[in-house]
Amino acid sequence: MFKKVLIANRGEIALRIIRACKELSVATVVIHSEVDADSLHVRYADEAYLVEPGPIEGYLSIYRIIDLAKQKGVDAIHPGYGFLAENAEFADACEANGITFIGPPAEVIRTMGDKISARRKMIEAGVPVVPGSADPLASVKEAASYADEIGYPVMLKASAGGGGKGIRVCHSRAELVRLFQVTQSEAKVAFGNDTVYVEKNILSPHHIEIQVLADKQGHVVHLGERDCSIQRRHQKLIEIAPSLLLDEGLREKMGQAAIAAARSVNYVSAGTVEFLVDTDRNFYFLEMNTRIQVEHTVTEEVTGIDIVKEMIRIAAGQSIPDRQEDILLRGHAIECRINAEDPKTNFMPTPGEITAYYSPGGIGVRIDGNVYKGYVVPPYYDSLLAKLTVRAKTWNGSVQRMSRALDEFVIRGVKTTIPFLKQVMEDPDFQSGAFDTSYIETHLDKLNVATPVNEMDRVIAIAAVIAAHSRRE
Repeated sequence: MFKKVLIANRGEIALRIIRACKELSVATVVIHSEVDADSLHVRYADEAYLVEPGPIEGYLSIYRIIDLAKQKGVDAIHPGYGFLAENAEFADACEANGITFIGPPAEVIRTMGDKISARRKMIEAGVPVVPGSADPLASVKEAASYADEIGYPVMLKASAGGGGKGIRVCHSRAELVRLFQVTQSEAKVAFGNDTVYVEKNILSPHHIEIQVLADKQGHVVHLGERDCSIQRRHQKLIEIAPSLLLDEGLREKMGQAAIAAARSVNYVSAGTVEFLVDTDRNFYFLEMNTRIQVEHTVTEEVTGIDIVKEMIRIAAGQSIPDRQEDILLRGHAIECRINAEDPKTNFMPTPGEITAYYSPGGIGVRIDGNVYKGYVVPPYYDSLLAKLTVRAKTWNGSVQRMSRALDEFVIRGVKTTIPFLKQVMEDPDFQSGAFDTSYIETHLDKLNVATPVNEMDRVIAIAAVIAAHSRRE
């Protein structure tokens, strides 16, 4: 086992990894920006070091992080999620400097991080994929030709995309022509790569993902599924395990497809294979996340397996202790993301000081968070404050428990998604499992959520802000 692990991240996921390391008797080193000096992950780690410059750049500075790790005698680095978690160059740099990267090999990150190469690999492995272009689109004319062939609506997607960015839904050829360059530009800014492809837009699907674990000895298992269909702008808000949609037969098929996907690229570590399931219960590969997921908590609650510990053990060369037949799903779990956002203003972030904080408790209630009374929510990072996860024997029991826990959860000083999440728990459609990825769009009035801004209006507004900032500079 490792003696000292550096955590190249911040916030609740850094704290989550610290806890796993402590239970494995592994010392922890964290990095932080000046803004994060009072963060809980800085207080809980064995060692903490400021990495400059700026609030974001330090977390992305590969060689500063590697140099620090070498100076402090670190033998492994856990990247968490976001920042450098799916950066192949970072994984390469760790290996080149004799430091174990707690995650998959760099080549796997490259292959699965590019949506086009990932699609090719899945087709070769016999995993169903969403109909679409197999190659990068050279022009808007080529994109329109593919779209005409597979039928509208379609999605223009950034090949290097992730986190819901670099996606545009097009309902007609005219709309595709209008949005093609916009999608390329966003992809270039967000990912440094303007390659896009076109994919059939599966209407009102369920977003189902399968958690896999793979060790260096060649063992691969899946830990069941998570339903992540409650989303806004392709960003997940609520996740559940297991899905109410899947029966044992479909669960087995999707689990085996996820295992085939992992084996096809010689995957090692924890990973998530994401699928769309249509109204006829056909499933299609969407992407593979080569890192720990935000929503891993619900899988841990229904399987009893500590996924972060398993990542660390696998990186240290240990084999997965469980075989597929040993992994059982018990009960139902729900995770709600408590974000500093205002649903009434289209989920706009609400940074500021938390003036009161009281977290819920009781049987079957879990909090993964990084905030407290007096904490100042910075405007530079993701707006996630805490993840509230509950587990109960039955689906109805888990909904009731989540509703109760949300009632107990008090955060003042900034607006949060708690009132919105309470409304979801009380909605008969959610309670009965009658939801898919269109849920928020079709329940705007019931959930008291602002009507989404027109995408072109959003682009124009962003362009205006950039232009104003440039003039001021």
